[in-house]
Amino acid sequence: MRLTSVTVGSSQPQVLAEFYARLLGGEVTAVQDDWAQVRTPGGMTVNLERERQFRRPVWPGRPGEPVATQHLDVEVDDLQAALAHALACGAVPAAVQPQDDVRVLLDPDGHPFCLFRG
Repeated sequence: MRLTSVTVGSSQPQVLAEFYARLLGGEVTAVQDDWAQVRTPGGMTVNLERERQFRRPVWPGRPGEPVATQHLDVEVDDLQAALAHALACGAVPAAVQPQDDVRVLLDPDGHPFCLFRG
């Protein structure tokens, strides 16, 4: 078995595909009405699928709020440079930063993702 991709539910698959392509240095390789795909330089794909009942997740979770059931971990060489790049791409820092060597950010749909030093 080989893991080749991850699919993320979204209210705006094309917008997130463009975001993740910029963030990860990848390329949008497919766009349909309800689905888009980004191929990363390492060969992994991030698929964005429209969820008709999408509700923006809250991180960290709070009772009664939609929770983020998954997140992406992105290894970086320079945490400060990667953080500046992510912010320029449209990411927003999460209010809670639980570790000094990890930065938790939110994509345009509110999904958390982590930048960490390799």
